[in-house]
Amino acid sequence: MMSDLQIIKGCAKHDRKAQQLLYDRYSPFLLGVCLRYAADRAEAEDILQESFLKVFFNIRKFSATGSFTGWLRKIAVNTAITQYHKSLKFRHYVEIEEYVSSETGDSGFEEDFFSSDELYKVLNELPAGYRMVFNLYAIEGYKHKEIAKMLRIDTNTSKSQYSRAKAALREKLDKIRKIRKIYPGGD
Repeated sequence: MMSDLQIIKGCAKHDRKAQQLLYDRYSPFLLGVCLRYAADRAEAEDILQESFLKVFFNIRKFSATGSFTGWLRKIAVNTAITQYHKSLKFRHYVEIEEYVSSETGDSGFEEDFFSSDELYKVLNELPAGYRMVFNLYAIEGYKHKEIAKMLRIDTNTSKSQYSRAKAALREKLDKIRKIRKIYPGGD
């Protein structure tokens, strides 16, 4: 079994076997990253393919001083952001001020366990801008100032979209929880 370093060196020499090994080893992980940003699986797969093209063309730039997985994730996230910008002109876009945020209060979900499918579905129901900001802030750990720069929005818009995304997620998860109480053991 080849180590990551051997695979990286092979990919830098355009070795097809090394490229296939890299793809096989990391595509499930990166597809998970892409799914968080895409509108659907087909778009996520497109982002994944584009990400791997960038990886293969830029693998010589990997310095091996940091995490290879982190480097791959950053490429996938940046590719998703690029795709988001490209697709904005093709999607119906509504400014966040047109949405009315309804905080549902401090309903705790500590006792509730949601499946990954439920969480994925709920995240995917968010408007694209909300989903993008939520993922970048809550999951990737970027600051609002960084998100604003990446998405070409105001810092306050990033904060507002994050807040409204949390409220929308809370509301959707609360509905799932209530349905479970009405229909225990059923979906």
